[in-house]
Amino acid sequence: MRKNNAPLRTVDGATLMSQPLHLPNFVVDTLLAQGLHILAGSPKVGKSWLALWLAVTVAKGEPVWNMTTKQGTTLYLCLEDSVLRIQNRLFEITEDAPSSVHFCTECALIGQGLEEQVETFLTAHSDTVLVIIDTLQMVRPARDATYANDYRDLSALKRIADAYGIAILLIHHLRKETADDVFNRISGTTAISGAVDSSFTLVEERRGSGRARLTCVGRDIEYRELTLERNGENVWELVSDSRTQPELLGDRIIYLLSELMRDRTEFIGTPTELSEQIDPVGVERISPKKVSRQILQNLDALRKIGISAVVRRSNGKRLVELHRAESDDTRGVPAVDPVDPDGALCGDLWAVSEGSE
Repeated sequence: MRKNNAPLRTVDGATLMSQPLHLPNFVVDTLLAQGLHILAGSPKVGKSWLALWLAVTVAKGEPVWNMTTKQGTTLYLCLEDSVLRIQNRLFEITEDAPSSVHFCTECALIGQGLEEQVETFLTAHSDTVLVIIDTLQMVRPARDATYANDYRDLSALKRIADAYGIAILLIHHLRKETADDVFNRISGTTAISGAVDSSFTLVEERRGSGRARLTCVGRDIEYRELTLERNGENVWELVSDSRTQPELLGDRIIYLLSELMRDRTEFIGTPTELSEQIDPVGVERISPKKVSRQILQNLDALRKIGISAVVRRSNGKRLVELHRAESDDTRGVPAVDPVDPDGALCGDLWAVSEGSE
């Protein structure tokens, strides 16, 4: 084995906490980000219907259960279906399937050509945002179900998702036995849950009821439970969502800072002082640690409402500087008006300024 003598590339904590970073790109806002994900459910529960609807909906750029989507090309590897079955199902769930959703019923296995096939498709369709593989087992080579093998197979797919900035969703099965934690029912070793960025389980309230709970957990999303009901066209509709806060914290910080800067041209203070200004009684639950992070992750959105922001260190203390449009530092930027949280993130939030103090 060849030695890798390249030095470790590190970043110190002080620099990291002051540096603007890109937020993950979401294909389905707050639910499905770029990366590798798994959707597991019992046989015949309706996973494939959900996967098909998701592929079509994202390709159209239509909302998924009231959540906005990033429109783009989608690829659905429907490996347990025939072309005729997919056609029949398409006629049930939509009146018009776009040309940007692609279907394939055969492909190679992981490590035996699948990666190259997917990358060739992504190169030919550079606007691809979502790839669905239905099912994971259909693309795995026959070998012992060990932790190492599970992790190796999924890592190969995750590398593609990360390299191309897309979401890859794997359709998988749940074990029949019950468990206190539904994610422990995902078939295979714990490497499967460990290798993915998000896990989703679809469990019916009772067999054949057409009503199920989608439980969601992941690195870039909060834990939540969605109650779904399958309608007469086999589309899973949202009944309820456990996510109680209607707006993202990112939306909220923009609104709070726009309110703070309504009657002033600048603010210079520590994160603690800023947190006390915008959340004096703690109802927003925005701690000093959170306020710095949220500012750094929403610099572009703040600029669009006429607020420039810098987080820096001075005399051993972290300082936050905010300047309103009328100040010299932001002359020429549109004036600030308080922003409605529901519409605060209409633009692209992912671009942030380069460099750090």
